[in-house]
Amino acid sequence: MSNYDDNVKEKLRKRAAEKSLGLKDEIWNELELELFDHVQKREVRKMKRGLLPLIIAIAAGLLIVISFQTNTGTALIKGIKDMFVPEKEIIQGIEGEDEKTEVHLNEGTNSEYILYIDETRYKMEQGKDLDVVTTLEPLPAEFPEVNMEIKQIPNEKPEDLVQKVEAELKKDFPELLEIEKVTEPVEGFLLHGLNGNEWDSKVVHAYVISNEKEGSFVITQHYFLEAAEGHGARFHYMLESFEVVDE
Repeated sequence: MSNYDDNVKEKLRKRAAEKSLGLKDEIWNELELELFDHVQKREVRKMKRGLLPLIIAIAAGLLIVISFQTNTGTALIKGIKDMFVPEKEIIQGIEGEDEKTEVHLNEGTNSEYILYIDETRYKMEQGKDLDVVTTLEPLPAEFPEVNMEIKQIPNEKPEDLVQKVEAELKKDFPELLEIEKVTEPVEGFLLHGLNGNEWDSKVVHAYVISNEKEGSFVITQHYFLEAAEGHGARFHYMLESFEVVDE
């Protein structure tokens, strides 16, 4: 273990020792954020290959130091572990049925976010200004487009940007629903629009969320009405794993 790893571990142990046994959820969140901040200084790929055991060991050490064997502590370790494993199995509700799915960790442009994707159905195409999650195989020509676009707007906060996004979407979706604040699958603003009631009527489902700096991410999902419980649901579960990473 390097001196850097030793320093991180020692610092976290000292902080844990200073806390009382009655730690609250916000203190655990603070510790998790600090650990995450240190981990970010290491390359993400190296972390996926070899740093995960260290992360788990540090989290476990925190629990031992403060003798805090509760659901909160257990959830912390699980959250850290699940955040960075290269692949894992999830259960998602698709068309009314629970479906076990293996998903793989993907990094966005410049490693500024991570996202788990079912690579048996989808792929991520990275661009200079826009990443697109699209179907692994092209759909037949008669089907409307199915994809999820992820774009970062570095200098506009969500509350300032969302009305611009709304105006742009209304060009193609004049009956766009009113802006809604949401906390799931991500925290931010939701815009939803539908053009018609036919099986192939186009659907747009867009989120404007913070990039945890002074800007935003705009995540726009395109699919069609019949695919709402298929592709639409799968995009929802993908976004539950979306995490901003400050490289």
